[in-house]
Amino acid sequence: MYIIKLNAIDSTNAYLKDMVSAVLPKDFTVVIADNQTGGRGQMGTVWQTETGKNLTASVFKLIPKLKVEDQFYISMAVSVAIYKSLETFKIPQLSVKWPNDILSADKKLCGTLIENVIKSNKFEGSIIGFGLNINQKYFENLPKASSMSLITGQLFDKNEVFLEILKQLKIQLNLLTTEKFAEIKNQYETSLFRKDKPSTFKAKDKMFSGIIKGVTNTGQLNVWTEDAIIKTFNLKEVTLLY
Repeated sequence: MYIIKLNAIDSTNAYLKDMVSAVLPKDFTVVIADNQTGGRGQMGTVWQTETGKNLTASVFKLIPKLKVEDQFYISMAVSVAIYKSLETFKIPQLSVKWPNDILSADKKLCGTLIENVIKSNKFEGSIIGFGLNINQKYFENLPKASSMSLITGQLFDKNEVFLEILKQLKIQLNLLTTEKFAEIKNQYETSLFRKDKPSTFKAKDKMFSGIIKGVTNTGQLNVWTEDAIIKTFNLKEVTLLY
């Protein structure tokens, strides 16, 4: 493991992408920053973080044997790793909100951004970025955001949390590189937010009721709809209203 610690940067993912554009970094190269000024989430959303209060980091993982069509297993493995890390710190009511947000009850604690390195239709590796709210107390205009400290009333050692996440990432990514896909998917689906519970969804301008049954191998959400048909939805095709 090779860890690069920075005081401030626009994006830890962007830092690793610049490295990748020159030459593939060492396996499990990690970049961590005290202040990330331009952090991004899925589909270009912005990650808000207070200097020194949260964990913003990215990991480069070589996965040369992975098939391009199996890349959602990276997202599943990362989600499970962060979920299990937070379990060790006794964070209550944990779940994974599809595709890869980590919640405590209905509050978001962690988001991830995974950018895969694919050249000539061949998978080479993945840049795994994550932002975890640890000790931040205030979130402007983000009613669904929270932190480990707000949830529990405790302050946490950021480095201790960081090392636990790296430990769990190694375990789950080892399952990935040894092609234990069924085990990864089972853990992921077991932790899914509102799985097997009646929920309300929005697709385009239409609202409907359904029950989350799991995900496809390529990451689509399987929803059992009112007409007793399981329909699959891609990211941003459907929103879970909760």
